[in-house]
Amino acid sequence: MDFGFGAEDEAFRGEVRGWLAVHADGSQDRRAWERTLGKSGWIGLGWSESGYGNRTATLTQQVVWAEEYARSGAPARSGHIGEKLLAPTLLAHGSEEQKARFLPPVAAGEELWCQGYSEPGAGSDLAGVRTRATRAGDGTYRISGQKIWTSLAHEADWCFVLARTDPQSRRHHGLTFLLVAMDQPGRVEVRPIRQLTGTSEFNEVFFDGAQARAEHVVGGEGQGWRVAMSLLGFERGVSTLAQQVGFAQELTGVVRAAVRTGAVADPVVRALLVRQWAELRTMRWNALRTLGSSGDGGAPSVAKLLWAGWHQRLGELAMLVRGAQATVGPQEWSPSSPYELDALQHLFLFSRADTLYGGSDQIQRTIIAERVLGLPREPKGVV
Repeated sequence: MDFGFGAEDEAFRGEVRGWLAVHADGSQDRRAWERTLGKSGWIGLGWSESGYGNRTATLTQQVVWAEEYARSGAPARSGHIGEKLLAPTLLAHGSEEQKARFLPPVAAGEELWCQGYSEPGAGSDLAGVRTRATRAGDGTYRISGQKIWTSLAHEADWCFVLARTDPQSRRHHGLTFLLVAMDQPGRVEVRPIRQLTGTSEFNEVFFDGAQARAEHVVGGEGQGWRVAMSLLGFERGVSTLAQQVGFAQELTGVVRAAVRTGAVADPVVRALLVRQWAELRTMRWNALRTLGSSGDGGAPSVAKLLWAGWHQRLGELAMLVRGAQATVGPQEWSPSSPYELDALQHLFLFSRADTLYGGSDQIQRTIIAERVLGLPREPKGVV
């Protein structure tokens, strides 16, 4: 794809920068910030022509918004799962009634979503989900099971859940994509997972007879695998370029630490820093090359392999340039703050999971091998 920014894109960039400079002050909580974004028309830029977004925007303008948002230091989004994952899925597979019910509140920043895919026994192997959804006599579904690593479930109003509606089915057959309200006391329980970083962005979610209405099945009963795979394709795209802006800022922080500690005088360290810079540039051009293209089933897996390993190596490099000081927290220990990390320590610990979540490196390589290169499928059940 011949990708570039024209005069209209640069004018749009100026508008975006001006708005963010005034509004992205970090004083609002995350839910209030989503409403601010929605009120000013910044949610749903990628829904062009749907009639449900706040404004239309070209693909290049979507990139401009994502990059400038990352550069601005604006609050982390809590509505991106609804905007970037649920909305494109409903536009592709949802009924007109579903679009009319769920898209406007997402565009307004009023309803937040989480993703009910991974389970303790079915993480990267999504076809192994065991959460059950049984059709009740009143036409609703009763959902029972557990999801894990559910991002922002503690803030979400709704969850899109992949569940097994045919108890006799196996693997990717008999799965259904359901929209489930999270406010069901006694039927939906959210338990935060404390991570290496001391924070809890991820959660366990337990469903014990949670209800979902029949009209909230997306794509039809038993068609959940098709819908779920379509959604996974939306996880990487414009957001990848914004992610790389954040990566560049982190790399700058590592370089400054290397200069400050004197580690930059080591030729090995300098070579590692240059390698990280060069690989980041390569990732950007690869993302631009594939942006907006279709039919390349391996592109999302290649992108995930590239950035996950790169980010993990950056975290390791951040500790290397700090030396022994990397093992010391930024503040003295106290009962009120027993676990404090600086930015580079947080980068190192959080990035340990990069090669696992969102589909492990092994799963991505299997996808490329089987679906792109046409290699024989990995044998199952060999003892």
